[in-house]
Amino acid sequence: MNKPLALVVLISGNGSNLQSIIDAIEAGQLNAEIRAVVSNNPDAYGLQRARKQGIACYIQDHRDFSDRDQFDQQLQAYLQTVNPDYIVLAGFMRILGAELVSAFRNRIVNIHPSLLPAYKGLDTHQRALENQETHHGVSIHLVTAELDDGPILLQGRYPIEQDDQVADLQRKGHALEHRMYPRLLSWLSENKLIITESQVLHEQVELEKPLEFID
Repeated sequence: MNKPLALVVLISGNGSNLQSIIDAIEAGQLNAEIRAVVSNNPDAYGLQRARKQGIACYIQDHRDFSDRDQFDQQLQAYLQTVNPDYIVLAGFMRILGAELVSAFRNRIVNIHPSLLPAYKGLDTHQRALENQETHHGVSIHLVTAELDDGPILLQGRYPIEQDDQVADLQRKGHALEHRMYPRLLSWLSENKLIITESQVLHEQVELEKPLEFID
């Protein structure tokens, strides 16, 4: 068996994706260890989830910093001491600066509630409803300096029904997210998904378009 994939998970709120990763590790479905959970919100419920599992927590309240650069510099210094294989953004509501992203190039993944490149940014569910889309979804991508613009690794989609509201889309999206993140991380841990400086390989075949999640 490969050595466990070393992860740091960044959160700002409830931490339900963090919990899905914890559950997958405990169930033996994901060969990984979460070395730390980082939050910019000291009141994030996800921190309680981490502490319950004995996972180290690092709180860096963005309100304590005069600018984004200072926040990023301190966060980068901490992450370098932990030295994870991958940094997992799981509802982390801060935009990471170019210098930090460059320091961990191709080692930061994010989950976004839309079928990227459509609906980058916030309010993706409301915008999809307003545009009368028939489907919406979730994307996991590598993080680059551009917002929601890195190479897309995995996507899952779900139908939008006639009477759906924002809460319905959120519920459907979360159900997908909680299955997709552990699946993607398990591929990385098993070397089924290999990310290099120049390409992304899945089962040794170059990934030309995002993988589609099939339950």
